[in-house]
Amino acid sequence: MDVNNAKSQMRKGMLEYCILLLLKRGPAYASDIIQQLKEAELLVVEGTLYPLLTRLKKDGLLSYQWQESTQGPPRKYYELTASGLQFLSELDTAWNEIANTVSYLKNNPLSSQDL
Repeated sequence: MDVNNAKSQMRKGMLEYCILLLLKRGPAYASDIIQQLKEAELLVVEGTLYPLLTRLKKDGLLSYQWQESTQGPPRKYYELTASGLQFLSELDTAWNEIANTVSYLKNNPLSSQDL
């Protein structure tokens, strides 16, 4: 069994949630999102991020606006929509449930009576 594959699958499952958490802080440019995820030790490449941002926008969870840049062409800044904020709230609930389950299982091993 390859633990790196398992870690990769876990990261993929969390990526959408983590992006929405970042955008809750305020609008962000794609390379800023990548940098913030990297600082949080969640490594993501542009080839993964851009399709996800496009899907989230198509689903109505994100919007974007173009802003002039002092370093080249205008940049697309993504932000949460009202639907995105509601969806994030639902993901927060789901994440807390999952975290509580994992924590419970880690801290309360089954006894032989439970089998």
